[in-house]
Amino acid sequence: MPRKNTRNTKGRIISAAWKLFYQQGYEDTTVEDIVFESETSKGSFYHYFEGKDALLGTLAYVFDEKYEELMQTMDPELDAMDKLAYLNRELFAMIDGGISMDLLARLLSTQLLARGEKHLLDRNRTYFKLLRQIITEGQRAGQLRQDRSVNEIVKAYALWERALLYDWCLCGGDYSLAAYTEKTTPMFLESYRGRPGEP
Repeated sequence: MPRKNTRNTKGRIISAAWKLFYQQGYEDTTVEDIVFESETSKGSFYHYFEGKDALLGTLAYVFDEKYEELMQTMDPELDAMDKLAYLNRELFAMIDGGISMDLLARLLSTQLLARGEKHLLDRNRTYFKLLRQIITEGQRAGQLRQDRSVNEIVKAYALWERALLYDWCLCGGDYSLAAYTEKTTPMFLESYRGRPGEP
């Protein structure tokens, strides 16, 4: 039981922090603001995080919450290609509509500089579990090519998404990420479509 409370405390801090980052900006949000909004304590905050900068890495946690939500709303009858396109489109629409380019750029830069844990690459994330599940099912159904391993396709897909995010930040967010990915991601996925007669 204490483990659940621990997870709830950490989750409340993360949720409160990102809510405040959206509302008042990263620079104008203090640790005191986050503690107040999360209804926790400074002791709890510093138990989980060294400081405000450490929360930038938790954007992966926010993304995973979105993936958990999408798992419930995604049509199970979609084929693997359409499921992957759906996840990509919905996450990028969320980023377009609610996550500032500045925050995303900060996340990417912290992950580049991180010496230890890189949250975006954590294979235990909901994101990677979901991708492995969809791709495994897609290969079994003959919807995805089988001359590549599940892990190879997962890695290529994740790399594609990070490249899109990096380019969007590099361009200063001057185009719609959701609109751009809707045009280009199906072309990328097409190279992984199963071919008739494949073993």
